[in-house]
Amino acid sequence: MAYKNLREFIHHLEQNDELIKIKEFVSTDFEITEITDRISKQVDGGKALLFENTSYNFPVITNLMGSYKRMAAALLQENLEDLGDEINNLIIGLTEPKDGLLIKLKFLPKLKQLTSLLPKTLNRRGACQDVVITNPDINILPVLTCWPQDGGKFITLPIVHTKDPNTGIRNVAMYRMQVFDKQLTGMHWHKHKVGARHYQEYKKKGEKMPVAVALGGDPSYAYVATAPLPDNIDEYMLAGFIRKKKVELVKCITQDIEVPFDADFIIEGYVDPQEELIYEGPFGDHTGFYSLADYYPKFHITCITHKKDAIYPATIVGIPPQEDAYIARATERIFLPLIKLALSPEIIDMDIPVAGVSHNITIVKIKKTFPGQALKVMNALWGAGQMMFNKSLIVVDDDIDIHNYLEVLTIGLQRYNPLNDTFFCKGPLDVLDHASTKFAYGSKIGIDATKKLLEEIDDEKEKMYNKVKKWNIDKQEFFDNFSEISDVNTNFVNSQIPILFISIKKEKTIKEISEKLIDKINLDGIKIIIFVDFNIDIKNLLITVWITANNIAPMRDAFVLESKKFNYSLLAIDGTTKTLEIDNFKREWPDIITMDKKTIDLVDKKWDSYKIGEFIKSPSLQFIDTKHITN
Repeated sequence: MAYKNLREFIHHLEQNDELIKIKEFVSTDFEITEITDRISKQVDGGKALLFENTSYNFPVITNLMGSYKRMAAALLQENLEDLGDEINNLIIGLTEPKDGLLIKLKFLPKLKQLTSLLPKTLNRRGACQDVVITNPDINILPVLTCWPQDGGKFITLPIVHTKDPNTGIRNVAMYRMQVFDKQLTGMHWHKHKVGARHYQEYKKKGEKMPVAVALGGDPSYAYVATAPLPDNIDEYMLAGFIRKKKVELVKCITQDIEVPFDADFIIEGYVDPQEELIYEGPFGDHTGFYSLADYYPKFHITCITHKKDAIYPATIVGIPPQEDAYIARATERIFLPLIKLALSPEIIDMDIPVAGVSHNITIVKIKKTFPGQALKVMNALWGAGQMMFNKSLIVVDDDIDIHNYLEVLTIGLQRYNPLNDTFFCKGPLDVLDHASTKFAYGSKIGIDATKKLLEEIDDEKEKMYNKVKKWNIDKQEFFDNFSEISDVNTNFVNSQIPILFISIKKEKTIKEISEKLIDKINLDGIKIIIFVDFNIDIKNLLITVWITANNIAPMRDAFVLESKKFNYSLLAIDGTTKTLEIDNFKREWPDIITMDKKTIDLVDKKWDSYKIGEFIKSPSLQFIDTKHITN
């Protein structure tokens, strides 16, 4: 049964012990973020947090969908895979040939079900318009200032509605919005997004672009705004399908655009494509790094409406895991059947690790039947929708549980020959990628960790690959030969996983260091070495992989090396901070997101008054002194 509104979903969470109410006064500047960051990093994502006392007239909810359980509940599911199968069956029903009267008649109920779930525009005002403010001031809303280096307050869970001026087709998406004054925000749509495309069409016409932003309402609305739907597929049709009830829309007061009847807030306005852009950011983003300031369109607010009992929803992003990891996992499970259907039928399963922050790492399991199939799958995925932003792709066989990362590393790396099975290409990257030499464009790496067929084996290279392996790594050898090495994690090698992590105070390029290393130390049997900066705890796998995946431009920072002295090869990966002095890196390198010490101390002091359980120390402490790494 669909939720009537956001408040009903919050009540459901409370009834199922998935919600904590905080009655103590909290500030929307940093304090809510710090509390949420501590809670969201607990096992299974902690609980949703309702802040009832913020000096504003509206309570604030965070971490709403920040667990697998709450994410499934938001979409009215016990199991997210079931929803994926249901959507897949519907698509098959829509697209399969329908020869014969009997087959056509059998399909009619499906068609009727689909049309009954199309969004409907009501000819009256909605609950979202209980209160109408035609002289709006965005400062009545408890908009959060999330992180110390943020450019200001940001609306972080906006459901942004735009229309194609030529076709009238609606798009619903999520673009952060920085508040500049009471009637002005930024509109942070990336160049690859549909909102930006609509903007360009209005620019050609010389017309202002109507925009409406919804906050709250049924939780499925926020999810579908993030979903990777094909162009011209109405997001509210998907929401209707999820909730088994059509989405009811109402006309805005001042703009020609429709919004959900049951939303908590509606911010109406326009973007003028002829107007100068505004310098927006920085912002502590979902990558765990600050996204750099840049120029984006201005959004002028013409009206704010809201429910009488509205609740302001916000999400916190930063170092994983955070709420966005669970939203991304829902997309992975829901859309996997469609990816298999449309792109690669050999794909059995897919996993997007939390450490990869959506775009940086994907693991794919396939049913392999011919040589080169792993490379075929890589190329198909890199050319598909939002998968074009993926930076590192690993393909394994169907006998591996890809959700068990140790199994992927143990079995998959046994089948991986760095010399033969490492592939590079170039293509578009996410706008937030900070490691690439060029903005939103760079390189990708593919690792074929499948069993090799006869045609895929190079006899000469396999001689080196199939030598007897050495597993007794002596850490002292590293320290004796390289004064810049801070630590070596041999735990994986000791568990028969051929991967080595090294932290280092970099004084020259990692390529120079690793070339020297493989001829100084016999690492025969090691498949991959990953280097990170000296202040990274390489015993923390999540953090080490997250840092590395963010910090690499594969063609520059991943290189297959052959030791002439010891006759072995391996893949070295440079996950360190890049500098102008050592790496000739000319773009600005962002800081890791951390909370300031003053806020950490405040939350420590007030912890008992929040009544949210046992004390949790700040996740920022491990990085509190980590700014730009200089050597």
